[in-house]
Amino acid sequence: MNTPGFPPPEFSRMVRVRPAPPERLAIEANEAERSALARRFDIVSVDSLSAEFEFEPEGEAVLARGTMRADLVQLCAVSDENFPVRIQEPLILRFVREARAVDPEEEAELPADEPDEIEFGGDAFDLGEAVAQSLGLAIDPYAEGPNADAARREAGIAQEGEAEGPLAELLKGLKPN
Repeated sequence: MNTPGFPPPEFSRMVRVRPAPPERLAIEANEAERSALARRFDIVSVDSLSAEFEFEPEGEAVLARGTMRADLVQLCAVSDENFPVRIQEPLILRFVREARAVDPEEEAELPADEPDEIEFGGDAFDLGEAVAQSLGLAIDPYAEGPNADAARREAGIAQEGEAEGPLAELLKGLKPN
């Protein structure tokens, strides 16, 4: 489903709510969808993306429990080298009908143990876009690859908790033994 003013979702998998959602569903992004998601999340590549869900109707809402799996290639925030990242996360999503009138003064904060709520209109929700958004949240924008420590040392950048350089040497001499 395309929202006016927004580009169409890169990974769309509509799930009908009526007559009832399926009990189980597995989805997988194809090559073009993975390429578009890599551009969206500004990473080198999404080599695989899949998810499996079980659905449980809850009145007008639908609870989806499942697991998302993805293999990515990211750019190390320190060494600028590509490195592989594997993501596997449990997902609990509640698809709820769009609110007709929302009070702007009302705080809408869910407790930490509540599932993420995603609004939908009509008779279907976009499970693919929900998985894509979950992937975006799971990607570490400051991910460090296996050569990050070596790149820091080469650049003369100290590790956390480890001071280097002339000032550090002077300060070490001032510490009581």
